[in-house]
Amino acid sequence: MDFALSEEQRAFKDMAADFAREDMEPYAREWDETSTFPVETLRKAAALGFGGIYVGEDVGGSGLTRFDAALIFEELAKGCTSTAAYISIHNMAAWMIDRFGNDEQRQRFLPRLCSMEHFAAYCLTEPGSGSDAAALRTKAVRGGDVYVLNGSKAFISGGGAADLYVAMVRTGEDGPKGISCIVVEKETPGLSFGAQEVKLGWKSQPTAQVNFSDCRVPAENLIGGEGLGFKIAMAGLDGGRLNIGACSLGAAQTCLERAIAYMKERRQFGRALAEFQALQFRIADMASELEAARLLLHKAAMKVDAKENDATRFAAMAKRLATDTGFKVVNEALQLHGGYGYLRDYPIERYLRDVRVHQILEGTNEIMRLIVSRELLAG
Repeated sequence: MDFALSEEQRAFKDMAADFAREDMEPYAREWDETSTFPVETLRKAAALGFGGIYVGEDVGGSGLTRFDAALIFEELAKGCTSTAAYISIHNMAAWMIDRFGNDEQRQRFLPRLCSMEHFAAYCLTEPGSGSDAAALRTKAVRGGDVYVLNGSKAFISGGGAADLYVAMVRTGEDGPKGISCIVVEKETPGLSFGAQEVKLGWKSQPTAQVNFSDCRVPAENLIGGEGLGFKIAMAGLDGGRLNIGACSLGAAQTCLERAIAYMKERRQFGRALAEFQALQFRIADMASELEAARLLLHKAAMKVDAKENDATRFAAMAKRLATDTGFKVVNEALQLHGGYGYLRDYPIERYLRDVRVHQILEGTNEIMRLIVSRELLAG
């Protein structure tokens, strides 16, 4: 058991940290307040290899591991958690094409996704099916060399701005076996978008309903064959859960560091806050719980990389713990800032708003508990 990072891992971790500090953090407040999707910054991130972190190198990807990605996303989230989370979703959609697409699809779609010349969105959730993903109703009926899609997807990150929509659709019977995966390109007739959602956080990435109305998609855009969509979706979510957990850890880590700095400066009753033992204990607990969540997330990432039988369970455990702990630590950091933590002059409130949704997306934390308990009790 070796907890040390390799020289290569330290290098791209530092590169992500530098990018977050220099190209994301100074602009994060503006992006949040103006709901700006920072296209050029995203493309600068892609130029560093962050547009296809675990996509094959032959199509422009970085060919890294899920553990590597966890290191990268934790650092990026320190700069702007919302933007880092969109990069995670883009990577998840690109990986699905890389892992399950044929060579023609990989060569056609992935080079422009890895450079972020094109942006990707992942379309699973529907207005009537969130946690119960196998109940999705969007239909795709084949007629000749096209599929005709009808239905809607809800809460889609990148909705309206993305160029490719990796959509889960029903091509067969009810339940998971009737679901397939297809790539819908932005200019496809019959594809439209709802109004941009007004959200608590995650304001630097667009979110909208995606609608299909007799949307005619070439059959050659089907990924992996009919009936494999649910398997593809769940495989993608294992990695997505690790990434979003890492984003929570990054936000929490920077908020912890900011709280420590504030406690050393702020004085009450003639002493710095850092001299009060009760507050020292809170900092100690925040750091300990954050480190425990990080270790579990890294173990889960290694299991996903190794394709171990219990990888899905560990990804669910890690996502639940990292996102719950991340929110708790950010909330504690806000409390330690007192009234100042509630002001937009300090970034803690933005991190709090951005990490809150991590306990909901990529499978709610209640569903994470269900995944874990079902596997444990199955034996």
